[in-house]
Amino acid sequence: MNAKIGYLIALVLLIVAPFVIYPVFLMKVLCFALFASAFNLILGYGGLLSFGHAAFFGGASYVTGHALKVWGLPTELGILTGAAAACVLGFLVGMIAIRRQGIYFAMITLAMAQMVFFLFITAPFTGGENGLQGIPRGTALGAIDLQDNLNMYYFVLAIFVLAYFLISRTVNSPFGQVLGAIRDNENRAKSLGYDTDKYKLLAFVLSATLAGLAGATKSVVFQLASLTDAHWHMSGEVVLMTLLGGLGTIPGPAVGAGIIVTLQNYLAKGPLGGWVPVVLGLIFIVCVLAFRRGVVGEIKAMIRKSF
Repeated sequence: MNAKIGYLIALVLLIVAPFVIYPVFLMKVLCFALFASAFNLILGYGGLLSFGHAAFFGGASYVTGHALKVWGLPTELGILTGAAAACVLGFLVGMIAIRRQGIYFAMITLAMAQMVFFLFITAPFTGGENGLQGIPRGTALGAIDLQDNLNMYYFVLAIFVLAYFLISRTVNSPFGQVLGAIRDNENRAKSLGYDTDKYKLLAFVLSATLAGLAGATKSVVFQLASLTDAHWHMSGEVVLMTLLGGLGTIPGPAVGAGIIVTLQNYLAKGPLGGWVPVVLGLIFIVCVLAFRRGVVGEIKAMIRKSF
């Protein structure tokens, strides 16, 4: 019940937020919050560390941009097309990587993501180093003008809420419980008759699809798909967001994404503009050494001790 009240308060705050804070900044936070929450599905609940999620995030942004700009699809269908492309790519990468564990799994995902990155550099439809620019926002439901930042914000908020609800339901479902059991002791899960590879593959594909949904939405918000979205640095950032917010907690990655995006946005404007990666690295070190459960994890631990 307390969690439901917290989510309701958070939703109300998000609804009124664009009247106080610049909507485009809020939309960026929501896109990365969804990206981190999707990544948390496989790392926090599946125990699989992927260094290749930027391929799904960036790949979906390119596909959506191309679908909207060249094919002229409606905005909703263009975003779904990008998410579907991430789903297919996630299945292909997952089929190769999922049978490995630990560092081997991480390196395979990184290698596959780098292959996708170099494909985007050379492919004619991506615009190379210039990126895919001028992606039209279009309309929502054929009537709501998404060129208006306020309308666009509530469109992005609706996508985030629906995806977040899906993640929450997945984690708390029997599937999520089995996934947690595989994370804790895969051999025991196998002995109970579960096909662990299928569970991990399904979780990986779902995570890739939702990461693609985040990337596709971001490309519409900023009307741009660039190589930055597909670079391995993006995979590193989403790891930092997840760990900072709270690994294995549902709201944690979203909180971590909000913190990182806010720091990047405001530090870049100040005298520390060129030192943003260093500052983020120091934050990561402090988090690992002193707050291993992340912001949300530490808060939950403090509440449990109080009661």
